[in-house]
Amino acid sequence: MKTDNSEFLFERLSESLQTGSFVKLTLGKYRGEESNLKNVFVRLVQLKNTVHLSFLYRYQTKDIVKNVVVNEGVKVIRSLLGESFFSGHLFTLNHDFQVLYNKKHEPRFTSRAPTFTTQPTTTHNVSKHRYLDPKNNYYLKALGLTTDKGEIKNRMGHKWRQVNRFIEIVENLYESSSIAGSEEISVVDMGSGKGYLTFAVYDYFNNLAKIRARVTGVEAKKELVMSCNEIARESGFLELSFQPGFIQSYKLSKVDILIALHACDTATDEAIYKGISAKASVIICAPCCHKQIRLQIKSPPTLKGILKFGILLERQAEMVTDGLRALLLEYSGYTTKVFEFISIEHTQKNTMIVGLRQNRKRDRDQILRQIGDIKQFFGITDHYLEQLLFGGC
Repeated sequence: MKTDNSEFLFERLSESLQTGSFVKLTLGKYRGEESNLKNVFVRLVQLKNTVHLSFLYRYQTKDIVKNVVVNEGVKVIRSLLGESFFSGHLFTLNHDFQVLYNKKHEPRFTSRAPTFTTQPTTTHNVSKHRYLDPKNNYYLKALGLTTDKGEIKNRMGHKWRQVNRFIEIVENLYESSSIAGSEEISVVDMGSGKGYLTFAVYDYFNNLAKIRARVTGVEAKKELVMSCNEIARESGFLELSFQPGFIQSYKLSKVDILIALHACDTATDEAIYKGISAKASVIICAPCCHKQIRLQIKSPPTLKGILKFGILLERQAEMVTDGLRALLLEYSGYTTKVFEFISIEHTQKNTMIVGLRQNRKRDRDQILRQIGDIKQFFGITDHYLEQLLFGGC
């Protein structure tokens, strides 16, 4: 049951709705029984001249929206927060408030300066929100995404959509993770490349979410490291730095969020292993190339007629490789998701694997049996991440 102290957040919620300072409410840390439900996002919408609370229920593979009048909506929030959702984040124009419940249903409250200073639109068919503002943004211009006028360049539209989609994913993962509500976090981007996403993550956490984030980009090409560090300095991003190095040899002792996008072949496995070893709360990967497993696959008799085609064998290798990675993450204590990062029209490398570290019991022997069955079915002798985990490389 909720304690009396839980009324604090509902008092702030009622106050913000009455004074017009309410911006939005996010519920996370779901512990209920409904399969695949992750978060609930609440905002105001105008429907037929009446203000409603719009509830977006985010599942692993779908979103469901339910609109109810404000008084009924508050009752719904009461039935969820502290019962099936153990984290609530209320955004108002005056303050941000957060409540986190422990296993004994005891709440802990924090408040900070407001993230939002203007009221969002209540139009029902609102256009998709973009987290980053391209206007007067030095790093976006320096990285070649915007013109001198702060407009997205025509040829960079796909990259801009990718950056904003990634920030949306990062926000949702953070809210669902064990570090939700932290005032300080650390992020490492393995194979940061030109730094588009690294800069965006820093900007989002430090300047929009108001969370102090120390962000490090690791990149093998020294010229990119030098260029990104210079842009970081010119942008005034004091907690953002780039270091030269390879994923395999990079010394990582502790990190809250580990990112590795488009690391080639087994470099993705090295990044995941680094994150697991450092007990990262969130691991985010978008793999590239799957040569190690493709070279080992022996087509099972029932699939020979299909896998004789090279492109289908390649896709099968991708599915098997990433599926085994997800299982190995689960074995290591993570809840995993595999989904499409961004439309395939923008990039072929659009599969994303994410892991949230959970202190929850799981049948590790059963996971190992599943891995063994898959390897035997496809004639696979070893998976590189499995080598790293069990060989102590």
